[in-house]
Amino acid sequence: MSRADIALRVIGATEAKRLNRIFRGKHYPTNVLSFPYGSGNGDIVLCHPVIAREAREQGKTLRAHYAHLVVHGVLHLRGHDHLREDDAARMERAEVRILRRLGFPDPYAVK
Repeated sequence: MSRADIALRVIGATEAKRLNRIFRGKHYPTNVLSFPYGSGNGDIVLCHPVIAREAREQGKTLRAHYAHLVVHGVLHLRGHDHLREDDAARMERAEVRILRRLGFPDPYAVK
């Protein structure tokens, strides 16, 4: 994997909703947004209230859920997407593989 310059930012629900509306046309706060600048560089914006709620609902540790969403965001910066089913499956496999190397469980495993 090549070197990349990535800025991580943690924000609240109000800002996440605003950014999601402006950049994706969605009217709700989302857990992670990625803004690529090319060559794997970019910004990853994480919405703490959404991430904390999802971790509780999914029975995951907050640390594991943050790790998953950072990996997810980095993969977006590197050109991965999940709009088509086969692309989503490829991205999920990459997430699971990377998270396993980092010592985290499969985020898609049903408990």
